[in-house]
Amino acid sequence: MLDLIQAYENYLTKVKQASGNTVSSYMRDIRQFSDWLQRSQELDVLGAKQVNISEYLTYMQNQGKSGATASRTLASLKNFYAYAVSSGFLEESPVSSEIHVERGEKKLPQILTGKEVELLLAQPSCVDPKGYRDKAMLEVMYATGIRVSELIDLNLDDVNIDVGVIKCANAKKGRVIPLYPAALKALKVYLKEVRGSMLADLEEQALFVNVNGARMSRQGFWKILKHYQQAAGIEKEITPHTLRHSFAVHLLENGADIDSLQELMGHCDISSTQVYTQMVNQKIKSVYKKCHPKA
Repeated sequence: MLDLIQAYENYLTKVKQASGNTVSSYMRDIRQFSDWLQRSQELDVLGAKQVNISEYLTYMQNQGKSGATASRTLASLKNFYAYAVSSGFLEESPVSSEIHVERGEKKLPQILTGKEVELLLAQPSCVDPKGYRDKAMLEVMYATGIRVSELIDLNLDDVNIDVGVIKCANAKKGRVIPLYPAALKALKVYLKEVRGSMLADLEEQALFVNVNGARMSRQGFWKILKHYQQAAGIEKEITPHTLRHSFAVHLLENGADIDSLQELMGHCDISSTQVYTQMVNQKIKSVYKKCHPKA
């Protein structure tokens, strides 16, 4: 039922103002379920019953999907069918409280050590425009802890070089974040000496542009990060979010309070921020167990 699926996507985007990542994740889960339902049961999403939901989750796990993936899919379907009921498409949701998934142990986010961060940030070679741009992007990412979607959405007027801050206009929680001196210096050099030479259109407002002079993409930044990870010889699996996680944990380790961190991270719910306190506490316990003579 494409009308319902499209209506739900519009609801997530325009009413809930969910992030692009959230919308993409929800819709992928729902469309994959819809495809499976049509293929194996010859039903559309409005015809699904509780047994079909359970069978699909079992199918996912038989295909080697993790408990976390199946659990996320269940949450996506629960929200989708709640919308279908509230909007009058259905009288009752097929997703009941009786359906559950064993998630297994939840992994904490991976972070870089301070030494690994320094090694990564030292990789861009500032001998050409690309090197200066990459240096500025990596420094800004670690200085601010912003999401990669927020980084590539930055425009020129989101930067105040004189004050040393960037403005992050997230749909849910806009915020102003300071830049440490090295990040501010890298950004100044990029803006004053490099960015203009990279532009295809002098009216371009994107802060960071690719080699064609257009706005940097998520995929483009991902490739850049992977390149410097390999150049630095860092064996951990690094994603753009790794720098965000590292930013949060390093601030807490150096005395930041949880409320200030929530504001800097742009979290609407403090429970998202509290994951990082758990990581710091886990590290402290590990050090204690390793170093205390009686432990």
